[in-house]
Amino acid sequence: MQASPAMKPTYLDMHRTGLGAVILALGLSGCGDDGTGVTANTATLTDNLPSTGGGPTDPTVDPPTTGTTPPTTGTTEGTSNSGSVGDTLGMTTSTSTSITTETTSEPSTGTTQGVVSESTSTTDGTTTTEPGSSSSTGGSSSTGEQCVEGTVTCMGNTAQTCNAMGGLDSEDCPGACLDGVGCVDCIAPDFQCTGNVSQKCNDNNTWEDLETCDDLQGLSCDANLGQCAGNCAAALLGTSYIGCDYYPVTLANLHETQPWVFHFAVVVANTTNAMATITVTKGGNMVQQTTVGPGTAKVIQLPYVDQLVKSTINESGPSVLVPDGAYRLRSNQPVTVYQYEPIEYTLQNLFSFTNDASLLLPVNTWSGNYIVASYYHWPFQGFNVPGFYAVVARQDNTKVTLLPSATGKSIVPGGGVAANGTGVVMLNEGDVLEVFTQPLGGVPDKSDLTGTIIQADKPVEVFGGHKCTQVPVGTQACDRLEEAMLPIETLAKKYIVTPPLIPTGGNVPKAQMVRIIATEDATALTYDPAVPGAPAMLAKAGDWAEIAKTVADFQVSSDKKILVSQYMQGQAAGGNSGDPAMALAVATEQFRKNYLVHAPINYETNYVNIVAPMDAVITLDGAAVGGYKAIGATGYGVARIKIGNNVDGNHDLLGDKPFGVAVYGYGQYTSYWYPGGLDLETIPM
Repeated sequence: MQASPAMKPTYLDMHRTGLGAVILALGLSGCGDDGTGVTANTATLTDNLPSTGGGPTDPTVDPPTTGTTPPTTGTTEGTSNSGSVGDTLGMTTSTSTSITTETTSEPSTGTTQGVVSESTSTTDGTTTTEPGSSSSTGGSSSTGEQCVEGTVTCMGNTAQTCNAMGGLDSEDCPGACLDGVGCVDCIAPDFQCTGNVSQKCNDNNTWEDLETCDDLQGLSCDANLGQCAGNCAAALLGTSYIGCDYYPVTLANLHETQPWVFHFAVVVANTTNAMATITVTKGGNMVQQTTVGPGTAKVIQLPYVDQLVKSTINESGPSVLVPDGAYRLRSNQPVTVYQYEPIEYTLQNLFSFTNDASLLLPVNTWSGNYIVASYYHWPFQGFNVPGFYAVVARQDNTKVTLLPSATGKSIVPGGGVAANGTGVVMLNEGDVLEVFTQPLGGVPDKSDLTGTIIQADKPVEVFGGHKCTQVPVGTQACDRLEEAMLPIETLAKKYIVTPPLIPTGGNVPKAQMVRIIATEDATALTYDPAVPGAPAMLAKAGDWAEIAKTVADFQVSSDKKILVSQYMQGQAAGGNSGDPAMALAVATEQFRKNYLVHAPINYETNYVNIVAPMDAVITLDGAAVGGYKAIGATGYGVARIKIGNNVDGNHDLLGDKPFGVAVYGYGQYTSYWYPGGLDLETIPM
């Protein structure tokens, strides 16, 4: 709070220094007694001198006298103008002009102004006062314009409220004083530290927790700023896939090879030039702590959570809520994090056939609004292999509301979720809700969680995927799908979609399946170049349409926000390797100029698709990228590039203009695919 201004010198102070005596002498020189008993009016010592409103006033004011002699007036220049006027009834009146004070306060400072008021004294002992702004003591008053009852002004940290009599009632505020309001806890948008918690003053002028300054993220609360300080402070991180706080989750998978020796793992890539300390916890328990060198990546293996994995082919449910089912990974330097389930394609002369990967989003980019991409429930030889989505909470007492799409209403109930896919579920920090489909009958089965809307009253993380499915159904073989969903706030109306490169050599794309998912009713769609058979309209929020087996590069534009998901076909569709995998297209508005991506070093082949303006200058691991294929009239092109294995699987991409990256890899009957990164700015509806 700001201190009150120093009080101005009072008149009495000046009187004591001799200035008052000089004025007194000047005043008396204009006074006299003419022998008739009538005394000329004298100037008051307070005339035309400043007063502080609360300081003393000079008591030497001549009282009114009576007489029969017509009055005379005396004027002292520079001090006052006063006179006595006798009326025909013989009563003498005295009018004097004096300066009183009115105090006004700006929001942060107080100012004192002189206000002129005029009073009239009569010989009958009464005093009348013209309207003014203040009152004086000693039986008479001198006022300016009266304040409005109930008006509140601040003098420093004191609230002054105008009462019914036109006076001021004062209250010392324990927190802060706000003009027009009075005493409040704080004034927005102030910040303060309470221990290691940064608090912000909200629009209701009360303190609310903004951020915990986590020492595992290298943060501390700066008392001068009232905010967390350090490389991982929210103000420095911005909103992108680079962050310091993540929640990896092991999700449904089919452990088809026994014994199962393949590992769930996260890969942490350090984007800075400083050593990063990585801490992994689960439910408050320490799991692992390690370091990652500047500009390098490290694989961190973590145990599976069996309740979520449901590893055998006959486990298709029930839907579950697993307390503390997620890991929490924190870094004291900004990093990127990818999760692989499993990370190995080959290990101990065995092969894994149910792989996929996901780019993880840091906590500071989460929201409470998502729409799901998944795939059909897959019936296989009497078994039912489900699609799923999962929700992870960051804070205790998070209320999650589930709004199933038209195809998402056949659910294995459990964890607070009904068979029709509806539910309101409470989650605490680190809890995981995993929801599974159940069959509706028919081949292919039409039970599909795609389009389900998830709403939460606090930020959450959402994954969509499948335990193991064919893409399309009927094309060998099945593989698991997984991807972290993007908050609806970060979705947009324009995406460029490119299929992956077929793993048989040459610049030939492999046909993919593309789904376009509406977040609002009556969503109109257009394409550049035109895509035969592509939908032009999605009627309802949660509706989706699939473009089947397309090798086209195209831009899809909409009049409302959409989510676009992409699916690799099974190995039998061509290419002699690879199987289903899922990725999300990135809106061109969320493209970046730099990326640090990771590609596992034990797959047969790894690739990147780079989508960039045709005149952009892009480098991959320091080498210039060329060979772009133009995409319609968009001004963008795509380059599909094979990337070689290096020591840690890290690859740098830099550009002079924003561009997009997707990373994918193939093995025999398996694959992975994920967006290489993106900004996560809020885009208006």
